[in-house]
Amino acid sequence: MLIKEISARKIKDSRSEYTIEVSINGCKSSSPSGKSTGKYETPCYHKSLDWNLKSINNFKELKEIEINSFEDLKKVESLIKKKFKLKKVNSFGANALFALESAILKALAKNSKKELWEVVNNKSKKIPVPVGNIIGGGLHSHNEDHPVFQEFLIIPQLKSAKRNFHLMQMIHKELGFIFKTKKVNDEGAWQTDADEISILTVLSRLKNIKIGLDVAANSFYCEKKYEYKNKILDRNSQIFFMNNLIKDFNILYLEDPLQEEDFSGFSKINKKNLIVGDDLTVTHIDRVKRAIKNNSINAMIVKPNQNGSLIQVKEICDFCKVNKIKIIVSHRSGETMDSALADFAVAFGADYIKCGISTKWRESKLKRLVEIENKIK
Repeated sequence: MLIKEISARKIKDSRSEYTIEVSINGCKSSSPSGKSTGKYETPCYHKSLDWNLKSINNFKELKEIEINSFEDLKKVESLIKKKFKLKKVNSFGANALFALESAILKALAKNSKKELWEVVNNKSKKIPVPVGNIIGGGLHSHNEDHPVFQEFLIIPQLKSAKRNFHLMQMIHKELGFIFKTKKVNDEGAWQTDADEISILTVLSRLKNIKIGLDVAANSFYCEKKYEYKNKILDRNSQIFFMNNLIKDFNILYLEDPLQEEDFSGFSKINKKNLIVGDDLTVTHIDRVKRAIKNNSINAMIVKPNQNGSLIQVKEICDFCKVNKIKIIVSHRSGETMDSALADFAVAFGADYIKCGISTKWRESKLKRLVEIENKIK
């Protein structure tokens, strides 16, 4: 496939903030934007969104490259480094690079009359289990009084993506009545002033689901302490508290229970279930290797736009599989209608896909997952 047309423009994400959309041969791809960001993740743009838009719109050299496989993205990345004099391709900006590479793959899929996931990895047949943010807190909340933990998650345990999707929607509606709220946050999760234990107690009574938490401990870590509404915990007390929550509520999935520098602290969290790195690992191989070496995690979040390079994202996923680390491909709080995340989750062999439950931006990924499942059967 030859690239005949390339363009980029600004669009608004689900939070009405500007992000980038790239079109290759008429096939469009866009990048989401995170609100809760790790210190070590790649900046979204090289200098600014406008700089990246101009650079892509004037990227005539890209039309000289022939793209016939996923691996040909390496030629694109080599050209980017050369043209813009970058030591690392990620320096081009994670959002811009991801949108560009994703649009190229969509164009290749269309040209080859294949599905997007097939041009990345046509051998992958595993459908990841959805992880849904159902009650919101932390930095994602708009109400003044909210839980300290950022996300209360449900993980459905039924046999198909379609049934899991419907179960999450049903529970989402039910919890709106239970918590007597009509307000949702950036990700479509219910907002409430209920405390952490009260929410977990309600979730523990639900059938056919497991409980997950995105603690997002960075957001309430200050001067070597974890600051809750009614208590302040030191490092050891936070570790003790996290382990007790796992035990008391049979929590399957615990994301970022400690701040992003504490690799050794993560190693002291009970690995009976999934201890997930996000801010700790930020979809970068050096952080992933450090986490594995320290026995910090047994699962990790993969956010494609947190790195930018889909070549590197695939390498990270392959590395995780070799080291028996579970993979959770994840959305961001500021999403677009682009459903490609589902294709990448399948192609990279993810165990889970974290993309919310409610709102059209989240549902587009789940509906695409159901479509892929139907095609694979």
